Amino acid sequence: MIQFKLEGEFIPLIQLLKASGLVGSGGDAQTVVEDGLVKTNGEVEFRKRYKVRVGDIITFGENKIEVI
Repeated sequence: MIQFKLEGEFIPLIQLLKASGLVGSGGDAQTVVEDGLVKTNGEVEFRKRYKVRVGDIITFGENKIEVI
């Protein structure tokens, strides 16, 4: 599990995927979200601009990101 330390109130989902190194570009991040490959707290998330906050768990494939 990747632990991501949030520096502000929130981070948009596509930026989190990029910042954590799970995708190579913002375009790749948008595509995986649009295709329903990303889950937020166990639910499929289709909103690219979803505001990820402390305590959220993001799942993409075999990878999990815990936002701390």
